[in-house]
Amino acid sequence: MRLHRLVVTAFGPFSDRQEIDFAALADAGLFLIQGQTGAGKTSVLDAVCFALYGQVPGVRNSARGLRSDHAAPDLAPSVQMETTIRGRRLRVTRSPEWYRPKKRGEGLTKENAKVVLEEFEHGEWVALSTRVGEADDVIGGLLGMTAAQFCQVAMLPQGAFAGFLRADAKGRRELLERLFSAEIFTAVETWLADRRRDTGREADALRATAASIASRIAEAAGEPSPHESITPVPAPRSGDQGRAASRAEAEFTAQETLETVEALPAWARALAVEHADLLAVQQGLLADASDTATASRRALEEARDLAERQTRHAEALRRRDVLAERAEERARYAARLDAAARADRVVRLVREAGARERQAERAREHAASVRSRVGGLVPPDAAEDVLAKAERDRRDEIAALDGRRAVANRLREIASDRAGLAESRSRLEAEAKRLAAVLAELPGRLDRHRAAVERARLAAAEVAGVRATADELERRLAAAERRDHLAVLIEQADDAHRAAVDAAQDARDRHQDLQQARLSGMAAVLAADLEDGAPCRVCGSTEHPAPATSGTEIPDEDAVERAREAFEAAQQRRERAARQADALRGERDAKLEIAGEEPAADIAAERDAARARLAELSEVAAGADRLDADLRRIEAEGEQQRARNEQVAAALQAASARDGALADEHARHTADLAAACGDDPSLEARVDRLDREASALAAAVEALRAADHAARELAAAREAAANAAAEEGFTSPEAASAAYLDDEDQAPLRERIRWFEAAEAVVRDALADRALTDAASRPAPDLAALAEAVDRAEAERTAAASAVSRSGQRLARVTALGGELAAAVAAWRPAAEAHAVAERLAGLTSGKSPANRHAMSLSAYVLAARLERVVAAANERLGRMSGGRYVLRHTVDKAAGDRSKSGGGLGLRVVDAWTGSDRDPATLSGGESFITSLSLALGLADVVTAEAGGTEVNTLFVDEGFGTLDDETLDEVMAVLDALRDGGRAVGVVSHVAELRTRIPAQLRVAKNRTGSTVRVTV
Repeated sequence: MRLHRLVVTAFGPFSDRQEIDFAALADAGLFLIQGQTGAGKTSVLDAVCFALYGQVPGVRNSARGLRSDHAAPDLAPSVQMETTIRGRRLRVTRSPEWYRPKKRGEGLTKENAKVVLEEFEHGEWVALSTRVGEADDVIGGLLGMTAAQFCQVAMLPQGAFAGFLRADAKGRRELLERLFSAEIFTAVETWLADRRRDTGREADALRATAASIASRIAEAAGEPSPHESITPVPAPRSGDQGRAASRAEAEFTAQETLETVEALPAWARALAVEHADLLAVQQGLLADASDTATASRRALEEARDLAERQTRHAEALRRRDVLAERAEERARYAARLDAAARADRVVRLVREAGARERQAERAREHAASVRSRVGGLVPPDAAEDVLAKAERDRRDEIAALDGRRAVANRLREIASDRAGLAESRSRLEAEAKRLAAVLAELPGRLDRHRAAVERARLAAAEVAGVRATADELERRLAAAERRDHLAVLIEQADDAHRAAVDAAQDARDRHQDLQQARLSGMAAVLAADLEDGAPCRVCGSTEHPAPATSGTEIPDEDAVERAREAFEAAQQRRERAARQADALRGERDAKLEIAGEEPAADIAAERDAARARLAELSEVAAGADRLDADLRRIEAEGEQQRARNEQVAAALQAASARDGALADEHARHTADLAAACGDDPSLEARVDRLDREASALAAAVEALRAADHAARELAAAREAAANAAAEEGFTSPEAASAAYLDDEDQAPLRERIRWFEAAEAVVRDALADRALTDAASRPAPDLAALAEAVDRAEAERTAAASAVSRSGQRLARVTALGGELAAAVAAWRPAAEAHAVAERLAGLTSGKSPANRHAMSLSAYVLAARLERVVAAANERLGRMSGGRYVLRHTVDKAAGDRSKSGGGLGLRVVDAWTGSDRDPATLSGGESFITSLSLALGLADVVTAEAGGTEVNTLFVDEGFGTLDDETLDEVMAVLDALRDGGRAVGVVSHVAELRTRIPAQLRVAKNRTGSTVRVTV
């Protein structure tokens, strides 16, 4: 992955649009990101991570709001980045969630996070996705890394790795789990532990089921229960020896439980055989008792049958005598039912004659009432035909008046239409007045808006030039302020340079003096070393007649060397001071080219005036489009008002003409309808009156006819009732009515007669039965003795049957439970075996099994392997940066005080080649910790990239920490960072160290001010 361009707007400390050309920085290979504290150096890295993953690194991601507090309220925050990943040129534009001012009213409204992912194809940008999740999947798939992995690989947070270097196993584990996705191995440990627990529970449950069934078998058979010997595996005790003893005890108990459970089915089968033999004996005893009881009951039943027949014969004789005594009563019941049957054929006609009489009376009363209602229309004694003629006359007049109804309806329609026309004319007249006033004001409104549009257009045309002037003045002001500040810095640098020159000259003189003194006294130095008989190192003679002496102190060689080193150091300080002064003068010359000699205050005044003018013009120009739209809207409204005015005038004229025509028609129809109504107030009133009179006359005719018909039917009904009574033998219809009985009254008489008939039939059948007569001739049986014999036999049979039933139930239950027990043991056996396997594997992966020699969990073992690779990659750079002194060593032993349950495997030690011993990383100095943690970060970046299978990251960022290094170590570190550029990689260093600003010419400078931070690329 290589970065090309980054544009941030209203993001973090950047209040407006800021663009960073990473392509120019990448060409330099190594570049510096420098700026004041809080200017926004880290925010640049945040923007890169946010563009790719929609989140920022570390705890800053949990902070609410990424939008700049310096930005304008309505300026949307966004980050746009162009990058190449796996050969594909992509452009990502993201906007975080933020709240903007409402367009209408007060308050804020929420804008959701947005993303646009584009790819450069065939010379143009093509959209790939605008959905957040989909864009994240595409970018993540191309990079092959999570956000945490990318931040660790591409941004190398030194502070975090210094903590990682000194952390305990738990802290290292948390970071390595985030980077290497070890959750699958943790999930395996958890799954196996859960599997061990689940299989243990399943095996215990199945074992408990088998024990429960065995207890039920023992209870059913009345035998001791064997389940007390089946015990669960005890929980392990604390401590290593306790755990070993618990494991041994658990294995012994499990084996004992296995043997006991396996023996249960054979025990159940043996019990079933014993109870089957017992059942056979009891079934033989039951058969003998059943035969005896059957014979006793048969004798008792025969005796009871004989006694019952004797009783029935005696009862038949008694009932025959009773029926003979009640023969007269039976004859009276029969005579009464016969008279009621004859009266039944007459009563119907008598009742019908009574009904006819009531109908005739009601008809006469109704006719009299109806005649009284039409007394004012016809004479009181008018005949039926007179009434009918009066009705027809009124019906004919109603038919004639129906033709006038259309005239009345038309009059109502005319009145309604005229009322509507009056309302419409009133509305149109009011609208005509309003339109006249609007059209009178229209020319003035148009002139005012045209003038405002022209002013806005002129302001918009002037905005670009004024903005350019303001930007140029801003640039000149910054240059002038920097120019003035550089003058002070140059003066200070000159003073420092002069002091460095003087110090270097003094150091040189001191070195030369010491060197000359040693050369001058060299003969005395050599003479001091001469010994008698030993050759001289200059002439080789063994005789030394006059060795040289010195009257002054001769400096030794170490003093001369120290003086030389002091001179060289002073010379380097002088050269650095000279370079710094030259650099400041070069920068001042560049600022003079931009700002000239004009004072900064004058430029600031010009800048402020340009800004004020720009704000004024921008405000006017901002309304140009709105004013132009308002002008077009007013012109269109004017045309609409003129057209509407013409329509209203035409509508008023048409309404007046229509109202006149309707008035004439209303007058004609009113005169015609008045003649038709006569004395009645209206046509409807006259029709209603005539209809009521005709209806009353028709009702009177109908009532007269109904009264005559009812009288004729009454006479016919009375004659029919008298004839029927004579035919049935009654003297009059009233006598027939007296003899009448309804069904409810006749039912008891018929029931009594049927009872007499049934009783006689029963007596005849009983006296004719040969079995009853034979039984009457035999002696009575002794039922009490026979019943006592039956009770004794039944008691014996019941006791035998109860014993057989209990034995059979016990045998059936033992047999059924034996089958269940065999099935339960068969189900328990594989569960116990599965639990044993799960127990072994869970102990192995958790590090608690003796088979696990390192006592490490599976996830810790995997992470330890990853850490070992990281240490190997880190040592490739640590050896160079430490001058071959330090090497990291990975250890699998637990650190002191480490009580984590995951075991060891994540320990780190630092091997010191100078002393041959290893050290705790916490004992390293600040600079040593920095180079060690930097080596770890670089090594981890290499391993994570290879492990994740992701694309190579060609743009890296190294965060702060260089201030703790001496010059020599800094040289080594810079050499390592410079080597990272191999293969075309670009490395960005984030630092405040002044030395790096001279070492790294390619720089991204971040400056802060009250209105927000700005960036500038210097290559």
